[in-house]
Amino acid sequence: MTAFGKLIRTTAFRLTLVYLFLFALFAASLLGYFAWNTRRMITEQITETVNSEVVELQQQYTRGGIRGLVFAIENRAMSPGANVYLLTTPQGQAVAGNISSLQPGIMNNIGWADTFYHRLDESDAKNHFALVRVAELSGGFRLLVGRDLEERRRLFGIVAKAAQWSIAIVLLLGLGGGIFVARRVLHRIDAMTGTTQRIMGGDLTERLPVGRSGDELDRLAENLNAMLDRIEALMAGLKEVSDNIAHDLKTPLTRLRNRAEEALADGHDEASYREALERTIEESDGLIRTFNALLMIARAESGQARDNMIDFDAATVARDIQELYEPLADDNGLALEVQTDPAVIRGNRELISQALANLVENAIKYGKPSTPVPGEKPSVLIEARRDAEGVKLSVTDHGDGIPEADRRRAMERFVRLEASRTLPGSGLGLSLASAVAVLHGGELRLDDARPGVRATLAMPGRDVEQASA
Repeated sequence: MTAFGKLIRTTAFRLTLVYLFLFALFAASLLGYFAWNTRRMITEQITETVNSEVVELQQQYTRGGIRGLVFAIENRAMSPGANVYLLTTPQGQAVAGNISSLQPGIMNNIGWADTFYHRLDESDAKNHFALVRVAELSGGFRLLVGRDLEERRRLFGIVAKAAQWSIAIVLLLGLGGGIFVARRVLHRIDAMTGTTQRIMGGDLTERLPVGRSGDELDRLAENLNAMLDRIEALMAGLKEVSDNIAHDLKTPLTRLRNRAEEALADGHDEASYREALERTIEESDGLIRTFNALLMIARAESGQARDNMIDFDAATVARDIQELYEPLADDNGLALEVQTDPAVIRGNRELISQALANLVENAIKYGKPSTPVPGEKPSVLIEARRDAEGVKLSVTDHGDGIPEADRRRAMERFVRLEASRTLPGSGLGLSLASAVAVLHGGELRLDDARPGVRATLAMPGRDVEQASA
């Protein structure tokens, strides 16, 4: 396709043609209305002048008779730029005036008419066009007074020529402006197209060019760039997840295989086989939990869980989690406490419960102080509060805490800050909690509890009236 072909197929050029047609139609209508009103005004002036002359000549006939009327007509007919005059006898013979011939039948009809005529003072047979009025005088005489319409025709011609030039200029400027605008838009679209082609080729770092005008194309480019940033982040996350899965799941799968080989090689009785099977089942359960956590994170990040949103009290969830994990906390030498206020939230109760459970498990696992106070049982506090910002579900422990520099990294998938990794876990707990918070329009915050960590799910809340409605 040629450059001009691409140009005339652009939306900007087509819109320019539409607006140009509408503007030209409006301009032509306006000029036509002006011409029509000008013609009407001139016609009214002619009729007024002719009527005035007819009245004057009738009065002259009344005062001076036919001779006085003839004298008056001859005087007026000889003046420069004179109107059209003709006086005829009852038999139709011309008595006075400046007309040599008329359109047949004009003098037979009283009133106004448009007619062709020939002047006496012109030797050629040039036709003139006039608006005339025929009046009948006493004695059967007929008087014709009119005005040549050459002036009206000439003025109308001037207006028509001006309209033609105006429309031609409008079309020329409109087409030029349309081509300029279309080329400018096409240039920007081509630049965007080139960028998108490079992005489709695999370069996710490319971004659409954004100008300084702030127009609709700039706003579109900004939104598309934001979308590309999100896609790049998701692709980077996908790659990271793939690498982490390959790295972190390889170890338990290898351990599972080695234990099966050991059972086949060293097992001599039913007890050894049973022990090997129990360890295999335990490793398999850990793998299943890891995959379930990944599936829940994927559901939360894709927004699929929005279909199961309901209104519920987050305080009830907090108390249920406290009751469920209190025995585990007691086995680890911790007291699991709960403090709640009514906090209605709209969301997926299953996911929020799982996210809060992950925070409690982390607090029980890592929240025991390295130097406990003699005679004092360390505690983990679960809170459900509502404030001006929304609903906050938080879990506070008094362990060694997380350095501020590592808090953001701790919410990534498969990240475990425990270097030795002696405690069981997959490094997905905080990732799932963060994904659930984002799904509900909130965020996961890790703050310093001095000592320890306060992990908070901060989410928008619901008024009681809204929930009941």
